[in-house]
Amino acid sequence: QVQLVESGGGLVQPGGSLRLSCAASGSAFNIYQMMGWYRQAPEKQRELVATISYGGSTNYADSVKGRFTISRDNGKNTVYLQMNSLKPEDTAVYYCNAQVLHRITSEIFDAWGQGTLVTVSS
Repeated sequence: QVQLVESGGGLVQPGGSLRLSCAASGSAFNIYQMMGWYRQAPEKQRELVATISYGGSTNYADSVKGRFTISRDNGKNTVYLQMNSLKPEDTAVYYCNAQVLHRITSEIFDAWGQGTLVTVSS
């Protein structure tokens, strides 16, 4: 079992910054292979924002390239999303995701956080 706990959302003015954090907890045999952030705006489908592999390879949606930075601390099983130059269209619920490998059973499964709301408005 895996629990992902997000924090850092809130209200920010256009052009401002926020930093989201997501801490994973669960079995000591879990490896969080790929971690990432997705978002869902009102009446829209959930979309990928950014992902980062265990080794640090990153991938970004075109809409956030150059403004958002994803990073992780493998020792803390935590992934971060630094969001700069925020725009009103970034307003959404942001969800943390982890692809988890259990080292003993070799089971691979997805885990999701509960979501944190980011509102960009003046």
